[in-house]
Formats: sequence, structure tokens, C-alpha cells
Amino acid sequence: MAAEPAPNYSADERDLDGAGIDDVAEARRRCEAFRKIFARLRSEVGKSLVGQREVVDLALVTLFADGHLLLEGVPGLGKTLLVRSLAAATGLGFSRIQFTPDVMPADITGTSILVEDESAGRRSIQFRPGPLFAQLVLADEINRASPKTQSALLEAMQERSVTSGGETRPLGRPFFVMATQNPIEQEGTFPLPEAQLDRFLLKVDVPPPDRETLREVLERTTKTELVMPSQVLDARAIIAAQKLARRIPMAPEVQDWIVRLVLGTHPGGEFCSDENARLIRIGASPRAAQAIASCSRVVALMAGRYAVSFDDARKVARAALRHRLHRSFEAEAEGVSNDEIARRVIAATPTEYARIGAAKGGVA
Repeated sequence: MAAEPAPNYSADERDLDGAGIDDVAEARRRCEAFRKIFARLRSEVGKSLVGQREVVDLALVTLFADGHLLLEGVPGLGKTLLVRSLAAATGLGFSRIQFTPDVMPADITGTSILVEDESAGRRSIQFRPGPLFAQLVLADEINRASPKTQSALLEAMQERSVTSGGETRPLGRPFFVMATQNPIEQEGTFPLPEAQLDRFLLKVDVPPPDRETLREVLERTTKTELVMPSQVLDARAIIAAQKLARRIPMAPEVQDWIVRLVLGTHPGGEFCSDENARLIRIGASPRAAQAIASCSRVVALMAGRYAVSFDDARKVARAALRHRLHRSFEAEAEGVSNDEIARRVIAATPTEYARIGAAKGGVA
């Protein structure tokens, strides 16, 4: 289900596209073009979604980092509206899958059916694509699907293709899955195993609205019709932005901080403090470091900069770590959440390596 190209390709979108970056002026022009496009996209999504600024930003970061996002929050917080608004603003082909225990893998990937041509008197086997053959897929309440169906979705997320009837069919690009989980009503659900959670680039906890946000929701939804965003870019511009993000340089010092941060989640390791080691049973995988590096490049572009800073990496670190940490029995007994553990690990990881020795009681 390929989206139709936008009728007018803006100057900013043309600045994103191209074979390469030859000089500093070119890099600055591309970064400024991305900053403007990101701001327009954020503004359009905000026309229908009130508040949730951090959630919107991390969703857009995940899209431009070419990953997938897991949203967790109670019903009614606008998770579905966020995906619909993003689809309208980008012009991407959109599909929604409402997961229930009886949904089978073929229901989402597609299946081969027997088709009869009455005029010719012949029959043939044809593949009918499922809802996964879209560019932006909302996997609603993914933890209500059976493990077999969950595996089919996550395989498509990882391989960017679907195998059915012995034939492998590629999915369109960009391909962005936004899955949701309900933290309450766990009766009859199938929690995602840790290995499958690891496939999501980021996990975002959607908070309840504050007083002012809830008032604005009432104003927009009960007095007038809901205004959906206008399209501001297309698939071609998104792919160009994804390529640009991968080219953003990262200083060795920032890269080393990301490495030490992830190693700081491994109990018994050189960079894990004794207090954090007490709370963690199993630390984050190398995918956590990859996620932080990829997303921090996009965050740098959001600010129009052609270099990644420590602050860029910190902004996405908790979202990259919170679903990749396995709490110890002590952490569960004390009610310390994964999010709080991730915050403590970030706070315990200094930007200067020389300070590690003092923190551990040794010599760096």
C-alpha cells in the first residue's frame, strides 16, 4: 500500500535529498531543512493531539531513526489518535490491527486464496496482503495477541518482509510499527517476552493529562469537529531524512558514554555501581546502545546541529533502556520500576571516564 507522492516537493525536502554532503555549508543547510520539517510535522500532529509533547517527539524520533515504537498507557490517552495524526501528516499508508487472543498470524500477514475466473473458467491461487502491508501500522494492545501472532508481527518488524506460502514478500519503505500496551487488565494477556521487547527501538510511557491539557481536550473535542493534520511531507522525504540522520557524526567521547551507560546496567561489571547492581538481574543488550546512538543523531538534527552531544543521548536514554532491563527480586519487592532504574544508571554514568574509579572506590 504505497502512499501517493506529495504534489509539491518543498525546498526543505529537496535539501534533505541528494547523494551526499560535501562541505560544512551543505551539512548546515541539510540540518536546517530537517529542523524545519520536524517542526512543521510536530505542529501538524499537535492540531489534533493535545499535549503529550514528549510522546510526540519520541514517536517522530523513532520514525526518522527507522525503528519501531512501543507505547504503554491506560485507555483514552490518545495513543490511537497519535498514529492516525502521524499518518495524515506524512501521507503514509495506514492500517490498524486490533489484537485479540483469536487473531491468527495469517490475519495480519495475509494469506493465499483460491480465485475463480468465471469468464475464463479457470482457478488460480492469489496472495491477499494483510494489514502489515502498510507503511504505518498501529498494533493496538499487542499483549492481547497469542505468542504465535506476536512472533509473526515482530518477525516482519525485524526482517521488513513477510513469508507466506513459501514466498518472501518485502514490505514498503518506510515501515513503522507503533504498538500499544495497556498496563491494567492483565487477565488473559500474553506479555511480550524480553527478547521480543528488545526489538522495539524505544518504549514510551504515556502519562495522564494535567489540568490544563484536559481542559484543552474538552474545548477541542466537545465544541467543534476534530481537525486532522494536513500532509506536510511524504515517504520520499522521510527516507531522505533517515539517510541524513545516519550520516550525523558522533564524537568518540559521546559514543564511549553510550557504551559505558549500557555496560552500567550489567551487574558485576566495571561500570555498574553496587547499588544499581542490587536492583538489576540482567542488563540491557547491545541493541540499547544502537537505539541510543541512532535516536540521538535524530535529536541533534531536531535542533539543526550536525553533531551529537551528551544531552542528545541523555534525552533518549531512558526510553531506550526502560524495556530492556530485568529487575531483581529486591527491586520488585521495593517497588523500584524499570524507569527509575534507568534514571539511576544515567545519573551514575559521568561524561568523564576518569570519574568512574572514584565512584567505584578504585582508580580509573
